[in-house]
Amino acid sequence: MIQALAFYLFAALVIGSGLLTITARNPVHSVLWLILAFFNAAGLMLLVGAEFIAMLLVIVYVGAVAVLFLFVVMMLDIDFAELRAGFARYALFGLAIAIVLVSEMIIAAGAWSAGSLELAQRIAPTPNDMPNIQAVGGLLYTRYLYLFEAAGFVLLVAMIGAIVLTHRARSGVRPQNISEQVKRRPQDAVRNINQPSGQGVEL
Repeated sequence: MIQALAFYLFAALVIGSGLLTITARNPVHSVLWLILAFFNAAGLMLLVGAEFIAMLLVIVYVGAVAVLFLFVVMMLDIDFAELRAGFARYALFGLAIAIVLVSEMIIAAGAWSAGSLELAQRIAPTPNDMPNIQAVGGLLYTRYLYLFEAAGFVLLVAMIGAIVLTHRARSGVRPQNISEQVKRRPQDAVRNINQPSGQGVEL
C-alpha cells in the first residue's frame, strides 16, 4: 500500500514538474522544475530497485546537467522573447515530431508486452544476494568493458576540444609564468624599512 502511494506521488510530481518545465515563462523556473522532475524520477527508480540509476539521476543530472543549465540561463543574456517568436511558425512541425515519438513508444510497449516469454524471463537475471550496483558494475567491467572505455574516450575528446576552443591567445593579458614564480625569493618581494612615525608611507 505504501509503495503504491509512493509510486503515484512520485509519478504525479514527475508529470506535473515536466509540464511546468515546458510551460514556465521564466527559464530559471523551468530549470528548477526540471531539477524537481529529476529528483522524483530518482524516487521512482528507487521503488523498482534500480538504486544505481537513481544515484545517476541525482549526481549527474541534478548535480551537473541541470545546474549547468541554470548557470548558463542566468549568466547569458539571452532574449527569450525573440526565441519564442517563432513558436507558432514551427508548432505544426513540432506537433508532428511529438506524434511520431509517441507512436514509437506505443509500438515499442506493444512489442514488449506481445512477446512469448514471461516478464520474469525477459528481465536480465541477477542473483538475489547481489546488489543492483554490483550487478551493473560486473556487466560494465566485463561484458561491456570496451564500449565503456570507448564512451570514456569520446568524453575525453570532447573535453580536450572544449579546452582547445576556449584557450585561445588573447591580447592585453599577462600570462602566468610558473618558473619565474617558483624562482622568486622572499627578499625580492619584501622590503623592510624603518618608517618614522608621523610620516606617510612611500610606495
